[in-house]
Amino acid sequence: MIPGKLESGPAAFDSAALAINRDAVTGMLAAAREAAPDEACGLLLGEGSHINTAVPTANVAADPARHFEIDPAALVAAHRAARDGSGAQVLGYFHSHPNGLARPSATDMQCAARDGRIWAIIADSAITCWSDGPDGFEPLSYAVTGG
Repeated sequence: MIPGKLESGPAAFDSAALAINRDAVTGMLAAAREAAPDEACGLLLGEGSHINTAVPTANVAADPARHFEIDPAALVAAHRAARDGSGAQVLGYFHSHPNGLARPSATDMQCAARDGRIWAIIADSAITCWSDGPDGFEPLSYAVTGG
């Protein structure tokens, strides 16, 4: 595992302990398959360093075959639910690269907020995770848990 800490927001965690629920993995892979040839995208919800749920959202990008933009209404609703205690924390985001690699693209690097959140990227049935830190993306190791 790669050591590190998220720098800000409610999603702060020790990346050495990143865990993703098996159902969240299954959901991300299904969302990527269903959206192809467009990019899928969504939210990673959980507590601490455990991603419990991957929630697909609409990709509202002008060119969803080449870019992703999470539906702002879904993002705001998830943050509100986390803040009022009716929902899990927004730990990060996922999107797919239907014709690319499971690593941040140049566009991803330009659009990143550098807020320390997790980015999961799906390509060719592989999922990689990245911390969006102040110095750019850093790869994260993770374990798949539960069912």
